[in-house]
Amino acid sequence: MGRVTTRVPRVRVDLAQGTRVARADTVAVEEPLEIRVAGEPVVTTMRTPGADFDLALGHLLTEGLLPQSSGVAAMMHCTDEDASGAPTFNVVEVTLAPGAGPLTAARRRSETMTSACGVCGSETIADTLTRVPHDLAGDPVRLDPQLLIALPEALREHQGAFDRTGGVHAAGIFSSGGEALVVREDVGRHNAVDKAIGALSRTQELPLKGRILVVSARASFEIIQKAAVAGIPVVVAVGAPTSLAVALATELGMTLVAFTRSPTCSVYAGEARLIPGRPEDPAATVR
Repeated sequence: MGRVTTRVPRVRVDLAQGTRVARADTVAVEEPLEIRVAGEPVVTTMRTPGADFDLALGHLLTEGLLPQSSGVAAMMHCTDEDASGAPTFNVVEVTLAPGAGPLTAARRRSETMTSACGVCGSETIADTLTRVPHDLAGDPVRLDPQLLIALPEALREHQGAFDRTGGVHAAGIFSSGGEALVVREDVGRHNAVDKAIGALSRTQELPLKGRILVVSARASFEIIQKAAVAGIPVVVAVGAPTSLAVALATELGMTLVAFTRSPTCSVYAGEARLIPGRPEDPAATVR
């Protein structure tokens, strides 16, 4: 299996001290992963090795290519090799369960995905919206602002690769009571989300009602789209939202919380789900 981190040489330049110090540094590994179904390539994405099966399964689900994880009978790494003849584990072959195929049409892309890729290459936004099969607005989950504001710190406790490199994103799926059900890391924001959804879908069928997706980065359109396809009604982001993410969350009846740093957060959609906080409680402040 590929490594999550590796050591590389670096020179640290300090103009204040007038020094240049050479020493090794730990960085996140970035390698391509090709996902194949029945021998046919579906997508190639740049990712951090590890939890590749979660990533493959999550991608098939969040792209609307499969309705449930039960549609997958088996996954395996193909025995691809690099120039030296060493195995790379950079291809995952997915075998569908009897009666599960064929895949629904993938949303069309004009280029291979990178670790930063979102909906880049999608020909229309409408093509993405058609892949949201669940009633997000009807999810009855209610949220305590104190809990929401605490979730990024709870996510941070599981970011081991970030501690070593400072170069990977995290995505976690939490219960409405704040329990971390699964957390995954990756150089790609969308890959981390796919890994988390793929992992949880092994034990819980979609939709993931009453769950909260917490991401360490900004709330982009694709993050909202992936949560929606998985049936997750709430997204909490450490960073900023984009205009299209806000519009999509509002249209679908999701709750979108961003700039989540104690003691405040900003609610951009679905504020009605928040339980009113006590005015004297600073941890329940929203703006």
